[in-house]
Amino acid sequence: MKKPLIGVLTVLLLAGVTALAAPASAAAAPSGPAAQAQPAVAVSFAGTVALSNCSGSLVRMPNSAAGDPALVLSNGHCLENGMPGPGEVVVGRASSRTFSLLGSTGGKLGTLRADKVVYGTMTDTDVSLYRLDTTYAAIQSRYGIAPLTIAATHPAQGASIKVVSGYWKKIYSCSVDGFAYRLKEGEWTFKDSVRYTSSCNTIGGTSGSPVVSTATGEVVAVNNTGNEDGESCTVNNPCEVDQNGKVTVRQGINYAQQTYGIPACFAAGNRLDLTRAGCTLPRP
Repeated sequence: MKKPLIGVLTVLLLAGVTALAAPASAAAAPSGPAAQAQPAVAVSFAGTVALSNCSGSLVRMPNSAAGDPALVLSNGHCLENGMPGPGEVVVGRASSRTFSLLGSTGGKLGTLRADKVVYGTMTDTDVSLYRLDTTYAAIQSRYGIAPLTIAATHPAQGASIKVVSGYWKKIYSCSVDGFAYRLKEGEWTFKDSVRYTSSCNTIGGTSGSPVVSTATGEVVAVNNTGNEDGESCTVNNPCEVDQNGKVTVRQGINYAQQTYGIPACFAAGNRLDLTRAGCTLPRP
């Protein structure tokens, strides 16, 4: 867990220990012939947010409308009431948490406020989704910021990504190295986790950062943990477990939880419906 600050040392599942990075939107698109052959999306801090102890992002589902209540994505272990236990799922809990909304260069544009934790868990994944007391249209009108879209498709191995931390105002660049069948950290187990190549050396406080595809600009995962000390399957030292039960420890390597399964769980109006066809998020 990659939470910042002293009080967060016990919160293991924070996104891999990433050093203060630069804005995710800062990546410039390639120029010349290479740009035509392999166009890339410029990734910046626009649409990212800073929490009191983590990072996050203003997000929309592929079918979200401008008038829908806006959503903020972060980690389950970043919830203000503490980390959910194994098997625990938080749905529809009142919240007045605030978020600092960032512009493209990382400067604070204003403060957003939640009215509800729509969903939060550390079972199978490590995710929290807050509903704000305002709409995407209102945010766009006041701050000129549009939400990031959560992709509804599984990311590919080798894909170029950027991890954008609103807390540290830093952007990490790397690729999807592969996927961990199971990632075990302390009492928690995550499924089909994204493993970064080594250049995304995230640190505490980067937990909850959106993992953005440089090909589409969409969110493909949410940053959450990394193996800091080479220990096996302990807090802050997750281990990979394959289909045959073989355990692999990769010290210094960091991970994220995929988000492609989230859109299937949201109906029109950004309404959570865990009974929808195709929704595989854990239920309470």
